[in-house]
Amino acid sequence: MTPEEIQKHTDEINAMSHYDMASLSRYAPSGHPYFDSTLPLWSIFNARFKQLGGWNPQLSRDIGWQ
Repeated sequence: MTPEEIQKHTDEINAMSHYDMASLSRYAPSGHPYFDSTLPLWSIFNARFKQLGGWNPQLSRDIGWQ
């Protein structure tokens, strides 16, 4: 992944809402680059999600299981 691609994804992550991040976390397809720990995107995504409050019971209920 090039530095430009990483920056593009970082900008997308930073624009996501808490709900959007939780939804993606729960329903992302296997192999999604944001959850690949060999890429820097995982630590960026994880830090932002934690900054927004991480998982909580209400968010978990709002996302639900589909």
